[in-house]
Order: sequence, then structure tokens, then C-alpha cells
Amino acid sequence: DTFPDHRLPWVQTQLSQQVLALGGERTEGIFRVPGDIDEVNALKLQVDQWQIPDNLEDPNVPASLLKLWFRELEEPLIPQQFYKQCINNYENPDAAVAVVQLLPELNRLVLCYLIHFLQIFAKPMNVGTTKMDVNNLAMVMAPNCLRCQSDDPRVIFENTRKEMSFLRM
Repeated sequence: DTFPDHRLPWVQTQLSQQVLALGGERTEGIFRVPGDIDEVNALKLQVDQWQIPDNLEDPNVPASLLKLWFRELEEPLIPQQFYKQCINNYENPDAAVAVVQLLPELNRLVLCYLIHFLQIFAKPMNVGTTKMDVNNLAMVMAPNCLRCQSDDPRVIFENTRKEMSFLRM
């Protein structure tokens, strides 16, 4: 409500911009290596007040908070009613796109922004430095976008692979 003319969440766009401004696309293990927990918590407090500090130095800090923001969404980015469709269509790019098209508009916009953002890190010129190719990015981001509701470890394990494959598409 603070930025009614923005179509995307302020938190997502600001943290994404900070990751890039701090050279995240040239940082080994970006999104895999956690930021310092105290710095992440301090940034979270400031972001909760609609502020981005100008003294950030480590791109892992806003990257960690961005992952945390997705993880803490009350409803996952890909809502639960679409989970089975994602899992069932993890090998079919056309069907995966069709599922994304069915998402509520805001979820679709946020997911598309996230995918475009992650594609920066997946560029071959960046992967050599970050060591974060499409597979690694999918591995660290899928649990933040899709949530398996099963308690069965076998189902969770099998679905993790499918979630990663779906997000890779």
C-alpha cells in the first residue's frame, strides 16, 4: 500500500537491485552462500521500515533476505492449488508455461521478475565466477517458490527434484 502505483512488491525489486548493485552477478555462490545472519536481520528490520541502507557491502546479505522473503510468504509464490500441476509437468516446458499463465496476476508477475533476475546469474559469463548455473539456482530457489505439503520423506525427496526441474524451465 505504500507504493500503490508499483505492480511488483517493493521488497523484491529493491533487494534484487541491491544484489546487482553490490556485484552479486560476480560473487561466488550467490544465493547459496548465506549472508551474515546479523547483517541479514539488521537489513530485514530496515526493509520492514521501507528503507534500504546505503552501507551494504556484501551481496549475499540482500540475496539471503530475498530468499527469506519468498520463504516467509504466507502463501507460496506458486500457490498450493497449482503445486500438483507443477510437479506433474516438470518435464514439459509448454505445460509448465501454461501453469504459470494460470497463476494469479501478481504471482505471475513476481515469478516472471524472479526468473528474469535469476537469468542474469545464469549467463555463461557469470556462471564461471558465481558457480551458480541454472541447476544450482533452481536448487536454492525452488524451495522458496514451491512448498510440498507431504510429511513423507520419500515424497519430499522425489518432489524436490521435480520442483527444481519445473523452476529450471
